[in-house]
Amino acid sequence: MTASVEPVASLSTRQKLLTATLRGVLNLLFRGLMGPQLPVKAQRALLRGLTAATLTPRGVHREQATLGGVPAEVWRPVQVGEGRVILYLHGGAYLIGSPATHRAITANLARRCKAEVWVIDYRLAPEHRFPAQREDAVAAYRALLDKGIPAQSIAVVGDSAGGHLTLQLALEAKAQGLPAPGALVTFSPVTDLSAEHLHAPAAGDPLITRAWIESAMEMFCPPGVPRADAQLSPLHADLSGLPPLLIQVGEDEVLRNDSLRFVAAARRYGATVELQRFPGCWHVFQAHAGLLDVADRALQDVAVFLTGHLQPGLKQGSPR
Repeated sequence: MTASVEPVASLSTRQKLLTATLRGVLNLLFRGLMGPQLPVKAQRALLRGLTAATLTPRGVHREQATLGGVPAEVWRPVQVGEGRVILYLHGGAYLIGSPATHRAITANLARRCKAEVWVIDYRLAPEHRFPAQREDAVAAYRALLDKGIPAQSIAVVGDSAGGHLTLQLALEAKAQGLPAPGALVTFSPVTDLSAEHLHAPAAGDPLITRAWIESAMEMFCPPGVPRADAQLSPLHADLSGLPPLLIQVGEDEVLRNDSLRFVAAARRYGATVELQRFPGCWHVFQAHAGLLDVADRALQDVAVFLTGHLQPGLKQGSPR
């Protein structure tokens, strides 16, 4: 199923002003500064600064943890759910980002889905090239299974590069003979690392540029492997047996076509894929949950999708 959410024109005056303000701020402070001209350490510091005052909802609490030997933080809802668990893989072009920078999304997912949300601090490039990130994600997924959590009660969710890693995890789990997670959700995923079909929205993407994508891929991809190779680009992989998948993508983003092309490819393999397209929205707009109504609505749609596809698991507080 493909759905297009109401355009920005239908928003309230307050929401229109918020949207325009955020777009301007991001154009200036993120797109304007984040790029190959800025050293990676400075890029990481910039993202930490921009997300330092993240709004998180009431009704959830956070703990530091490890999962499969990978540092992590876990969000738990105060209101006990039905034992469903989310493994969240953050974005950031594989160069930047951490569990702390994505709390607006992960805390809201915990509350709306009434699920534990495990957010791993996987290794980043350029210090660690692919497949280090996939190894960390698979180790974390194995650890959840080792806790006795049924695979059909686990959703893997990720944004941008984390969306790419979500698909990589699902494919690698199949290759290793692990049980498939019950569902996948990706926000603006990277699916083709060749970057040959990037979108050029008329309004512009206030977050990312082609130059930044190219720079990140140079540091992330192993030498000697073509970027369009199936082991790097899920778009070109064997997608048979892919778990039910929800993709959310903004119309005003450079990576829009990665989502559209992947949906078409997955459906050719018989996968169950739901695509939601958001007019007037940019890359990973869900990070503005608590500010933008459309971001709140998108995360609520995730909760509905996961409730429909995940089986109840171990109740919160059960022995693991």
